[in-house]
Amino acid sequence: MSEAEAEAVDPDVDLHVAAQRAETAGGAKWAVLAAISVGGAIGACARYGLSLAWPVAAGAFPWTTLGVNVVGCALIGVLMVLVSESGRATHPLVRPFLGVGVLGGFTTFSTYALEVSRLLARQEAGTAMAYAAGTLAGAVGAVWLAASVTRRVAGVRGVAR
Repeated sequence: MSEAEAEAVDPDVDLHVAAQRAETAGGAKWAVLAAISVGGAIGACARYGLSLAWPVAAGAFPWTTLGVNVVGCALIGVLMVLVSESGRATHPLVRPFLGVGVLGGFTTFSTYALEVSRLLARQEAGTAMAYAAGTLAGAVGAVWLAASVTRRVAGVRGVAR
């Protein structure tokens, strides 16, 4: 099996499968929702803080959002290997808190989409398309690279699916 085929798949993707929605069954859903909410607030505040620390001038290329999204995706790659592939037991709220909450709040598709729209409105179609494609390539590449490095450093072989 190739490394691409062995990539971890988040087990809560298909909520139509009863076994995959167990972490949100019954009263457990409130703890999961609370963890996601608190994590999301932390991640969004961190992103906002970075936008204040590295503001982008009006009409300039949105480097801060690009950087936030690439770094956030790299951290998601690290997290998923450590939580889903390492074989180590983790608290059931680690992934919802860090993955969905903190890193979901930190990364930003809405700002990315708004910035692409602004570039298009300024008739900078080439820059808009480069930003759109660059963010996609950077994000996917960051997840792959960070997961690969984390597997190597942590001695994780990957998940066979």
